[in-house]
Amino acid sequence: MERGGGKPVAVVAVVTEPRFTQRYRDYLEKEKLLDTQHRVEKMPDGTVALPVRGEALPEQHLQELRNRVAPGSTCTLTQLLDPAPSKKAQGCSPAQRLCLEVSRWVEARGVTWSAELEADLPRSWQRHGNLLLLSEDCFQAKQWKNLEPELWEIVASALGVQRLAKRGRVSPNGTRTPTVTLLLGDDGRVEHVDNGIRYKFDITQCMFSFGNITEKLRVASLPCAGQVLVDLYAGIGYFTLPFLVHAGAAFVHACEWNPHAVVALRNNLEINGVADRCQIHFGDNRKLKLSNVADRVNLGLIPSSEEGWPIACQVLRKDTGGILHIHQNVESFPGKTRQPAGISEMGKEHWPYPQQIIINQWEHEAPRDPRRKVLSAAIKPEWHRWAESAKTRIVTLLQQVHGEPWKTQVLHIQPVKSYAPHVDHIVLDLECRPCPLVG
Repeated sequence: MERGGGKPVAVVAVVTEPRFTQRYRDYLEKEKLLDTQHRVEKMPDGTVALPVRGEALPEQHLQELRNRVAPGSTCTLTQLLDPAPSKKAQGCSPAQRLCLEVSRWVEARGVTWSAELEADLPRSWQRHGNLLLLSEDCFQAKQWKNLEPELWEIVASALGVQRLAKRGRVSPNGTRTPTVTLLLGDDGRVEHVDNGIRYKFDITQCMFSFGNITEKLRVASLPCAGQVLVDLYAGIGYFTLPFLVHAGAAFVHACEWNPHAVVALRNNLEINGVADRCQIHFGDNRKLKLSNVADRVNLGLIPSSEEGWPIACQVLRKDTGGILHIHQNVESFPGKTRQPAGISEMGKEHWPYPQQIIINQWEHEAPRDPRRKVLSAAIKPEWHRWAESAKTRIVTLLQQVHGEPWKTQVLHIQPVKSYAPHVDHIVLDLECRPCPLVG
């Protein structure tokens, strides 16, 4: 294992003859000096090295070992490079291993380990290859500042990566630029693979959400052969690429105004071999000079994509219409609103949204009879109310944009993830068609 700067991990060990190993171990354990995270190693000359905590073993302990614990024993110090982890360490979770290694390192520097420091360690993170992205709510105690930058090498070593970054709050600047600080490493460029699609981007400049994987998989399975799509919030290509690579879209107009995301999107289109079927529209999509082209429009912005609804109506084909995929955060109120009969535990606040669960708001009993529909029991009433509200708002916008009557119909409601307590990120598939003229 290597630390963040590419340096091998070195652990101090006390060396003695095999027959004295158990006495040494008992003493070191009693004094809380034994490093239980690494294995005892046999040296080339037949002696045994017992890893110890800290960067050195004080002389008083060396004298105790030589004179009282095992008189006549050879007692020297050495360094073990890249020592093998002990069985105990191998059985630890990454969070437990991080706690053990950081606490040992902190105490070796004369800092008292406390419950406050332990509670300030991260419990979860995002892994992007050899870079780990920590959440904003960890390492906030003042004591950590005095332990930088070596602290980040210890954290990276414990978690098996070479680079570390820490996420801050998303900047409220319209482009939703993440405030990410690189703690260890030369740059934030990473590569992530989802469903056979490669995404390359700089994590300090572009957003990436692991929670959207179920929607990306769903988008990849939609029947889009021969269709033209408009992706109004393309980012680095989260949905643009599944539409092109797997769903068979003929062409995608990708809109994005974050310049860093546009650079990543252009590169991702190239490395996935679909650049010839996509046009990037850089800038504010509310000023998009595009109309009457789309069979589908993707509005993948949360907490709400409502500002993009007028332009979504504008780009839909006038002759046939199409489908809008509208993302939204919807608040629910457990206990205050009665759910439809048949709702199970799945309908509660944090149910895990398994990918295989298909949730249609309307299940058509006859393919061409939209009047016969049944409300699915798995849909929260708040989702249903928001979908009906969006449906009404969109049909009004369509008539304003095109100057003719349209009709809209809710096809599908898809949960993506639990965004916050009582807040669900969902996607509404809304079918929009022009009304035929009556002769």
